[in-house]
Amino acid sequence: MAVLAKKLQPAKTAAIEEAKKTLSEYQNYVFIDYRGLTVEQITKLRHNLAEHKAALKVFKNNFARVAFDELKNDAVVEYLKGPTAITLIKDEANEAAKVLFDFTKDAPNLVVKGAWVDNELYDAAKIEAFSKLPGKKQLIAMLMSAINGPARKLAGTLQAYVEKLEKEGGAAPAAAPAAEAAPAAEATPSA
Repeated sequence: MAVLAKKLQPAKTAAIEEAKKTLSEYQNYVFIDYRGLTVEQITKLRHNLAEHKAALKVFKNNFARVAFDELKNDAVVEYLKGPTAITLIKDEANEAAKVLFDFTKDAPNLVVKGAWVDNELYDAAKIEAFSKLPGKKQLIAMLMSAINGPARKLAGTLQAYVEKLEKEGGAAPAAAPAAEAAPAAEATPSA
């Protein structure tokens, strides 16, 4: 739990409210230690994260503790020690985590401390494993591909059968003329 002074300065109160407002707009967070990164590297990282609907913010740790405490999420306090930047994620958390871990290859000074994903606390090892999983959009694409494959094969087989019948000079399947005759029979009035 964060320690609040009895009488806060208005600037600090405003900073805490701004942190609370910003943090409340996101559900998933990845906490990183950014010591040793250059301004250019941080700018590049922010750009890479923005492509995945994520942002990188630095708050004073005490302000972030108070904001998380007011948001009823004090489990993340253990990651708010030392220089900490928070990756704020709106879309798929594993995609943003993948960007962070890919970035550590070029900038080994970047250290992923842990994460809060889908109301669960992840340590560094767990968030790294999570980053290697396919995202929701990739899983849906894989599922649709698995569903479309047999349907396409069936459609191709039926089309080949129809073409074979036409090539042999045979008419379309006998069910079609019977289907055309049925509406005509319904149209005639009965006595």
